[in-house]
Amino acid sequence: MRIAQIAPLWERVPPPTYGGTELVASLLTDELVRRGHEVTLFASGDSMTLAALEAVHPRALRLDDSVTEYGIYEMLQLSTVYDRADEFDVIHSHMGCSALPYAKLVKTPTVHTMHGIFTPDNERMFTHAKRQPFVSISHSQREPRLGLNCVATVYNGIDTDSYTFYPQPSDPPYLVFLGRLSPEKGTHLAIEIAKRTGWHLKIAGKIDPVDVEYYETALKPHIDGTQIEYLGEANHQQKNALMGNAVATLFPITWREPFGLVMVESMASGTPVIAMELGSTSEVIAHGETGFLCHSVDEFVAALDQVPAIDRRACREHVVNHFSVQRMVDGYEAVYQQLVDARFAQNGQSRSFVSLGKNR
Repeated sequence: MRIAQIAPLWERVPPPTYGGTELVASLLTDELVRRGHEVTLFASGDSMTLAALEAVHPRALRLDDSVTEYGIYEMLQLSTVYDRADEFDVIHSHMGCSALPYAKLVKTPTVHTMHGIFTPDNERMFTHAKRQPFVSISHSQREPRLGLNCVATVYNGIDTDSYTFYPQPSDPPYLVFLGRLSPEKGTHLAIEIAKRTGWHLKIAGKIDPVDVEYYETALKPHIDGTQIEYLGEANHQQKNALMGNAVATLFPITWREPFGLVMVESMASGTPVIAMELGSTSEVIAHGETGFLCHSVDEFVAALDQVPAIDRRACREHVVNHFSVQRMVDGYEAVYQQLVDARFAQNGQSRSFVSLGKNR
C-alpha cells in the first residue's frame, strides 16, 4: 500500500526528548515500511526514518529561531502532500484539524488521528468536517456530541524492546514525574505529594514558553535540588533509567488526558504508575495490578503504601500485550484497508493490501 504520513513540523521525528505524537508517527512509519508498504513521511528535514522523507524545512521549527510564522510552513507542508495525493492509496494525518480543509479536495482518503483534546475553537473545524474518517487514541477521548465519524480507536504503541526492564527500584528510593511541566500535567501536584510524604521526587521534562510563568511561580520555589529535583529534558535512555529505577511514576493530571504515553513507558520499564482517574488513565492502567487510579492527593498518598504489592513484571507484560508497536500498526492497517475498500467499492472494485503488510 502507498501511504503518506504527515507529522507536525514542531519536533523532529522521532523526537530527541519530549514529543508523543512525533514518537508515535515515527514508530508507525518505520513498522509499516518493515511490513512491506511504500511509505512517504512528510516531516521536518532533520527527521530519521526508514520511509522516504519529504521536508519543507530542514529542521524542527522549535529549534529554529529564524522562523516567526510557523503556520506558513504547515501550509507549505500540507499543500505539498495534497498536490501529490494521487500518488497514495491513503493519507494519514497526525496534524489535528489542520489537514481537514485539504483532505476534502482530493479523492485519496485521509484518516486523521486525534492526538490532542477538543477546544471550543478547534471543535468548529472538527464538526465542519465531521464526515471525514477519524481515529481516536482512547475511547474516553471521543466526544459523541460532536458527531464525528470515528472509524476506530487505536491505542498508541511503543517499541517495548527498546525499554530495559528494571526488576526493582534503586536505593535510595525515589518517585518520578516525567512530562511537560504544565498545570494540566499536574507537576505542582506531584511536588505536593512528595512534600506531604517526604519522598524524594525527580522531575524531568520540557517547559514550553506558555508554561514559563507556571514554572517560575508554582514549581521553582519548591525545587531545592535535594528532595525535589528538576533534571531538565530527558532523552529516551535517560527516561527509561529514570522511570525504571523509580518506585513509582506520578501522573497527577488535571485534564482529560487523550492517552498519556508516559504511563506506558513507565510500565514497560517495570515501574507502576499512580495516576489521577481522568481521560484515558483507566484504559491504560490496570488498577491494583500495574498501578493505581486516584481522585485526590490524599488517595495518591495512600496509594504509595500499596506500591510494594505491585508485580513489576506484570507492568511490563501489560504493555507488551496491549500497547506494543505491532498492536498499534495492526489497528492502523485495518483502518487503511477499510478506507481503501470503501473508495474502490464506489466503483464496483475491490483491492486488498493487508496480505502484503503481513509479510514481515
